[in-house]
Amino acid sequence: MDNFDGKEPVMNQISKLSVFRAFRSRNYLLYFIGRAVSQFGTWMQRTAVIWVVYSITHSAFMTGVTIFAELFPSFLFSFAGGVVADRYDRYRIIRITQITSMIQAVLLALLLYTGHTVVWEILVLSVILGIINAFDIPARQSLIHVVVTDPSDLPNAVSLTTATASLAQLLGPALAGIVLSAWGAPICFLINAASFGGVIVSLILMKLPALLPKKSGKTVLGEFSEGITYVRKTPVIGQIILMLAIASLLVAPYNTVLPVFAKVIFKGGASTFGYITGFVGVGALLGTVFMASRKPDSHLKRLLFISTILMGVGLIFFALIKNFPLAMLFAVLAGFGGATQYTVCNIVVQSESEPHMRGRAIGILLMAIFGMMPLGSLLVGAISQRVGAPATVLGEGVISIVLALVFIEFLTKQVKPKSLLHPQAKL
Repeated sequence: MDNFDGKEPVMNQISKLSVFRAFRSRNYLLYFIGRAVSQFGTWMQRTAVIWVVYSITHSAFMTGVTIFAELFPSFLFSFAGGVVADRYDRYRIIRITQITSMIQAVLLALLLYTGHTVVWEILVLSVILGIINAFDIPARQSLIHVVVTDPSDLPNAVSLTTATASLAQLLGPALAGIVLSAWGAPICFLINAASFGGVIVSLILMKLPALLPKKSGKTVLGEFSEGITYVRKTPVIGQIILMLAIASLLVAPYNTVLPVFAKVIFKGGASTFGYITGFVGVGALLGTVFMASRKPDSHLKRLLFISTILMGVGLIFFALIKNFPLAMLFAVLAGFGGATQYTVCNIVVQSESEPHMRGRAIGILLMAIFGMMPLGSLLVGAISQRVGAPATVLGEGVISIVLALVFIEFLTKQVKPKSLLHPQAKL
């Protein structure tokens, strides 16, 4: 096993804690740090883009369009991204995606510095970022299996990886709100551009085996079709992806109307928006830490049922309560449920898929998210224009609870996991 020989003793002690056991792999620790830095900048940029568009248009529907512009291209190209991650050198793919993402962030900053605050230009750059992410995410997710030395640490590594996004979701929007108020959106974009260097540096420092390109006589569509057939014939993966797809369409896009809550419901500004998304991030962070520290024999699907219920309850009370501090408690609960839900789905898909199909399985999982969530953002934005933001979020909370009840038979049935999970783990 790749331990921290010769490093600081405290790191050895930290890696022995169950919540950080994946840190025993030096390569994974470097991967974790690089991803954390990058995700932090990503959430700052995402918050700033949504706020800039809402400030220009004062339209919840246009914030939905903004989210759609970034996520839907990821849906369209995720099948290709999954095939490419299985077929080619993932290290090179990640280097290319990080550099192009850096260029995209710099272009956003230049647009605003030069006074080009035209919405369509921002949306075009968001589309470009979505295409980049379609190739970046499957490659980075598939790389976890290479950088984790001990297969029994895989669920912990997946949870910690998700925790990086949750921590960024907590700190990124809060800092973005401060930066937006003090210096403006361009600084947020430049910080994000610099953050992509973290992933590049971490790759350089890793000691990784050479990845030989996979020989295949099939076309990209042929390999993707093979992945669809594999997921359909693997019920554990197929049902998980179906449930997450529905949640991504009808529940998760509640963030589309958060600017409305900040400006109209709570009578605030950019900093208020940052606080709301930050409290959602607190819940998300707690959810991923909980998943990282869970016992190996935890019933994963039961956790998925509970987390979906909690997300619904959090959204219902967030929509009904007009007191800001009290509403933030339920924002935390919604964030906790959403992060736990996603982490369970990610662990199951990564752990249950065969190595030669993993990139495509992850690509299909991402299609479920990136395909449904942008459509849901448009739907939520349009409904909010008619019935108001509180009623829209209330409805999303109810749908979350109904979704858990619809899948209750699947979520309460135990099946034997594959060898990548702990021998005592349950699905």
